[in-house]
Amino acid sequence: MAKFTALDERFAHQIPEPFPNVLHFHSDWRESLFFIMHEREKPGDVLILTLAHFPSRQEMDSLQLGRVGDSPIMARHVRKVDGDQDDFRVGPITIDLIEPLKKIRLVAAASEATPVSFDVTFAARTAPYQLRRGTMKAKHEIIWDQSHMFQSGIYNGSYTHDGKTTQINNWWGQRDHSWGVRSHARCPVWMWMPIQLEEGMLSVWHWEYPNGARVYTDGCFAPADGGEPTPVIDFQHDLHWLDAGGQSVSYEKFGDDVAGLAGTVNFTLQGGRKITVEANGRWAQRYSQLANRADNVLGGGLSEMQVRTSDGAIGTAIFEITGQYHHRYFPIARGANFPPDGQ
Repeated sequence: MAKFTALDERFAHQIPEPFPNVLHFHSDWRESLFFIMHEREKPGDVLILTLAHFPSRQEMDSLQLGRVGDSPIMARHVRKVDGDQDDFRVGPITIDLIEPLKKIRLVAAASEATPVSFDVTFAARTAPYQLRRGTMKAKHEIIWDQSHMFQSGIYNGSYTHDGKTTQINNWWGQRDHSWGVRSHARCPVWMWMPIQLEEGMLSVWHWEYPNGARVYTDGCFAPADGGEPTPVIDFQHDLHWLDAGGQSVSYEKFGDDVAGLAGTVNFTLQGGRKITVEANGRWAQRYSQLANRADNVLGGGLSEMQVRTSDGAIGTAIFEITGQYHHRYFPIARGANFPPDGQ
């Protein structure tokens, strides 16, 4: 019998069952928050914080990721959940929703388990954009079935690493809130690209099959004045991995020779506006560092990019290209039982 908890006193149910029951009882169902922050005008440190609830595992975890200088930041904090998934605290991590859709405080308290301690506040600079639901199956099995929101913001505060404290003054970044099933070990490829410009944020969430056939594209241009976001109606990419010398290199199986990313991406917005973005950058978070090397380790990761648009704007961005098998970006499959091409 399902257990009634304090959350069930709220008008928030979406299915006729108590929390924490969800639409699919699936080991990879998660509801997660994602925050990423970086400097506005030049490459620098990148801080990443996640928080995720896994109902079938009765678990909540928080990842600290990114890079300070040349040092990768990696830590996972975890706790059991018993009807208290609305308490956004895991070990040294606390996320405080000060004002919904407007202001959020992120705290990583100093401890032996905290690679970077910080006290940072996210303040929205754009309206949130709700993406449509995305799905992908392999025959009857769910590989991906999620909803997703993203929003650009300004970060202020400070962080401490190896005894050195650094101020965060009006850094750019994005936050995400997603929920549903995402089985990472069986995802061919996805791209996520929050591009921060003075005018606003240009961002996309794009999925493909191994042969390059499109599964899903959604995103927007969200103006910095808080106005209504304009949807992305088409997206094209021409990117390539770079080695340490800045030359194009194949990812092969594990990306051992990959140090960066470069190329162009093209957006078409509702109403006809077209924006081409030239980008060049380096790893902010390499996913092969997150686990022991195995066939099911996600490829790629997050790259910190400097960008210039076709209308002359300059800015910074995070480009995520990740997955297990793609003819261009991950030519040697690391998993099995992928969705069939184009189906």
